[in-house]
Amino acid sequence: MKAAPSLLSCDFSKMGEEIQRVDRAGADWIHLDVMDGHFVPNLTIGPAIVSAVRPYTRLPFDVHLMIDYPLDYIDSFADAGADIITFHVEAKSDIKKTIEKIKSRGIKPGLVIKPKTPAEAVYEYLDEVYVILVMTVEPGFGGQSFMADMLPKVTAIKEECARRSLEVYLEVDGGISEKTAPAAANAGVDVCVSGTGIFKAKDTAAAISAIKKGI
Repeated sequence: MKAAPSLLSCDFSKMGEEIQRVDRAGADWIHLDVMDGHFVPNLTIGPAIVSAVRPYTRLPFDVHLMIDYPLDYIDSFADAGADIITFHVEAKSDIKKTIEKIKSRGIKPGLVIKPKTPAEAVYEYLDEVYVILVMTVEPGFGGQSFMADMLPKVTAIKEECARRSLEVYLEVDGGISEKTAPAAANAGVDVCVSGTGIFKAKDTAAAISAIKKGI
């Protein structure tokens, strides 16, 4: 599996250094959570921050938009240096138009589903996206407990992709650590987003290695 440290759990006073730390420790992607205070009850970073920390690594920036109208902000995050942009099927922007906009900027598109949204909600878009992110917590805050009952959705989407001969990354976000990564691996997860499980670990490299191995 790939490991994508979530900057939501890093020390915001030295984000650039924190990115470099997890880069050296073996991270595959850098996950950036964008919240607007409407779609989820919290506010985080915007394009200016993404742009400011972009020079600190060459790793792909996996930008997760937890906002009502993602279509309106694709250009801003593309200009800031996003490599992957994921947005929620539950958002208010037209899904197909948003996917097309992301692709038009040469960026890889992805869809996200909340815990209460069924796996089938993304099936009609599987041939248009690079990644599907299944939330294993309710989005909006870091440090929440892992919801293992979300993993069957990962397996179902993975099987649907296989049935249609589609290569789509399956990503999970929420409560991922050395302890929960094995269950994710068994479900067919390709990318694990981990915030506190990596940034608060005593040994960052060991935590990332354990998550990637899924054992």
